[in-house]
Amino acid sequence: MTLSIPDLSRDRRIEDPTNLWIIHPAARRLLPWFLKRGISANAVSLAGLALGLSAALAYTQWKIWAFAIVGLLLSVGWLVADGLDGMIARATGTASPLGRVLDGLCDHGVFILIYVSLALSIGTLEGWALAVAAGVAHMVQSNLYESERARFHRRCKAVAMIARPAPSRNPLVQLYDYGWGMLDRVAARFDDALAHHHAPSDLAATYGALAARPMRLMSLLSANVRVYAIFLACFAGNPRLFWWFELVPLNIILIFGLFQHRIVENRLRTVPEDSFQQIKGSNK
Repeated sequence: MTLSIPDLSRDRRIEDPTNLWIIHPAARRLLPWFLKRGISANAVSLAGLALGLSAALAYTQWKIWAFAIVGLLLSVGWLVADGLDGMIARATGTASPLGRVLDGLCDHGVFILIYVSLALSIGTLEGWALAVAAGVAHMVQSNLYESERARFHRRCKAVAMIARPAPSRNPLVQLYDYGWGMLDRVAARFDDALAHHHAPSDLAATYGALAARPMRLMSLLSANVRVYAIFLACFAGNPRLFWWFELVPLNIILIFGLFQHRIVENRLRTVPEDSFQQIKGSNK
């Protein structure tokens, strides 16, 4: 096993820069060690949750700058664990519906813990109201962004239909899968065009070149950006700045990104098939 294990599940054109240069390289360097010892992806997810809990505890003392830095470092450790668990699941072929839900719950659970710790440290009704409103916005933004990102990766491989997970009888898994595929149902017209195209790989390549721009914009909705924004708001002495960041700029980015992605889809569905190269070239 080498240290430079490629991760073909992500397109570098739309990846967060810190994922490209810090988070994922660190996870890939750790991967052989974990595989050699048979540590499961679910165990790593739970370890990431423990790191997130520790970060939340550190952020209860955000008024002391040293604790804010510790919270940032522990949060980065959680991001590494969040990338590592998926790498382990793919390398060992142990991905499962329960594992996906556990990973998602750990992701959301870390932010819930941090939001609660910050709201408790502020100790006002206004602070709690902001935390709850931002938390709801966060859940919507994350679900829609992850759906868009999964769609982009699938289509760039000329896969028209949704890669549905194995069916589960667990109501929680079913609810999670319903939310995960919500925008796939909205954007099904382009998937239908891709499925019936005479040269789907050409359409997929043109789509990837055009859709990369709105997807790069929506990468600002990633967990990485939120982790750094939390630290900066606490370091600046006002965690409320982070919640307002989620409620205003990130919602604007989400709406604009979704709108631009739909424009790309509609444009490619309605142009002549022999115009793809010209369209791709005009958008470079």
